[in-house]
Amino acid sequence: MQRRFARLSLLIGITVLAGFCTSALVLAQDGDVEMQVNSNPKPMYTVLPPRLRSDVIVPAASLQSWNGSFTYNGSNYTYNMVGTAPSTNVTTTIPVYIVPIKIVITSRRTKYTYDPSHVLSNGKTVISNTIASPVFDSTTTYTQGGVDVGTTQYIDAFQRANFWSTVQSAQNYHLLLATPTVLAEQTLNVPSNYGTVGSPFGFQAGLVDINYFDAQVQSIISKFNQIQPNSFPIFVTYDVYLTESRQCCIGGYHSSEGSASNPQAYAQFTYIDHPGDFAQDVSALSHEAGEWADDPLTVNPNGNNTPCGILEVGDPLENEANYGDYAYTVNGFTYHLQDLAFITYFGAPLSTSLNDWYSFQHASLSVCSNGS
Repeated sequence: MQRRFARLSLLIGITVLAGFCTSALVLAQDGDVEMQVNSNPKPMYTVLPPRLRSDVIVPAASLQSWNGSFTYNGSNYTYNMVGTAPSTNVTTTIPVYIVPIKIVITSRRTKYTYDPSHVLSNGKTVISNTIASPVFDSTTTYTQGGVDVGTTQYIDAFQRANFWSTVQSAQNYHLLLATPTVLAEQTLNVPSNYGTVGSPFGFQAGLVDINYFDAQVQSIISKFNQIQPNSFPIFVTYDVYLTESRQCCIGGYHSSEGSASNPQAYAQFTYIDHPGDFAQDVSALSHEAGEWADDPLTVNPNGNNTPCGILEVGDPLENEANYGDYAYTVNGFTYHLQDLAFITYFGAPLSTSLNDWYSFQHASLSVCSNGS
């Protein structure tokens, strides 16, 4: 009887242990090791430190850029921006490559896919609707405070207004983005410790660690010989926010990588298909394209220094009402583009920019009032 009881106890112990191990495995597979994210979302954008190397072949082509400076409170500040100086009265067109990034996240045995090939309510894919937006479309006339700054693209209109004291008599000056070339979609099957799903703004979104994501982006850049420093590669995700140190939610970022003497600038943005939410449609793209234009992180890889910090023209407006977005309707679709800060906000003479304003949409600001 004691032997039978001992065998029975042993069998029960093995069964319990096996059940525990199976349960532990299921828990791990079901998300026990998933990336953890703070419960309080913070809408934001960021810039990542460039990852530059001196042991790589230096590309022949460089990003067209120009240098300028201003004095504030007795100190001189220099900056480097994309294109040519407004005083040259010439047009610069930058080649653009769009790389769609499909994100696949497995959470508790359920696979979630966030694909920029998704067809939107207007019948266009995320990518085609992005290309049709005012960031690339040149049919919108921008009249700011009664002044027509041009029928052009959004970033060009901003930059013309940014240096309106010069551009008003140099009307051939433009900074244009070429019609994008769409490269092959790339799929990231995100490891559970770098990705999860959540509803930070009421809809289900993919959440991916930015440092994991950026490492994949740099690997992807090396796959495409077309991407050279004289171009602007843009990586597009759909309904995905990036996270950093467990904090959500990053709508986009920009950085540079590659050769230390001839860096490759690039940007990422997410297309959020939920009106009114953070980074809706091309809002994040307008933010990051504006910051790439005025702080490309190539000649000055650590950023253009100003009294406010680095010259990130989108960040001071991202916490304004409606996340700083303004509506523009093109081809029957209403897009939302973020206001961008003029160089006057960062300390340049107020007369530099349109109407002595501090931002393209005339936000209520003063020098460095919203930080950088």
